[in-house]
Amino acid sequence: QVQLVESGGGLVQPWGSPRLSCAASGLIFSSYAMSWYRQAPGKKRELVATITNTCGTTNYADSMKGRSTISRDNAKNTVYLKMNSLKPEDTAIYYCNARLKVFTGLRTYWGQGTQVTVSS
Repeated sequence: QVQLVESGGGLVQPWGSPRLSCAASGLIFSSYAMSWYRQAPGKKRELVATITNTCGTTNYADSMKGRSTISRDNAKNTVYLKMNSLKPEDTAIYYCNARLKVFTGLRTYWGQGTQVTVSS
């Protein structure tokens, strides 16, 4: 059974710098590209950042480029998202995603999400 468990969310002061973690189990973690998404109230879920499975190449959404760093530790089956200079508009539920291309299509898994609220 695949599980992705996010942690590290909560109430953050404006300009704060939290680090989110996502611990994976039940899958060969090193084979999966890992991503962070977020969904703000009343808005669609959007991609925040992705890190590939092999070279560890990273990509970021424009909204978080320069303010976030995605990284992974394959030995710990964990992916991280370090965010900086958070603004109230960054308030959202942040989700972890694992993705693998297989012969029959795309295998993807989601975590349950962790709430990040940016407020003074």
